[in-house]
Amino acid sequence: MARKFSFFVGLGVLASHALFAQTTTTTSTVSQSLPPFGLGSTETARLDLTNLASASSSGTAASCTGTVSFVNTAGATIGTATTFTVASGVTSSVSLPFTSAGFSGSRGELRAVISATRTSGVPCQLRVSLQTFETSSGATHLYVADEFAQNSGPGDRR
Repeated sequence: MARKFSFFVGLGVLASHALFAQTTTTTSTVSQSLPPFGLGSTETARLDLTNLASASSSGTAASCTGTVSFVNTAGATIGTATTFTVASGVTSSVSLPFTSAGFSGSRGELRAVISATRTSGVPCQLRVSLQTFETSSGATHLYVADEFAQNSGPGDRR
């Protein structure tokens, strides 16, 4: 009987060590909307996303993932959201030419919305810039740089 008891106690100790050794990965989504801007009939809007984070001290590679959407004045998504994955030191771009925006007339108003998926233990320091440029010549008309609100929520400007 004592032998059975010792066996079950030992099994319980091993199981508790296994439970405590497990790590839990959590994910959350943080969204940020950039200010509204105008886009003319000869322009393209582009959002550049750069990850400035380095690998963690434990060696986990830096990576930012999420989606970028362009939305009209009614808040409806233009087309479909574009997914991104940005490694350390890499810049990824998402573009919207006027011809794909569905505007009538020669100008429309829109804004860009970034939704980043944060995963615990994975470094991500996302910087974004928005520009509009003449589609044919590449001449920039608007440039806005912004730091993505990583730590708390939209609008956080630490």
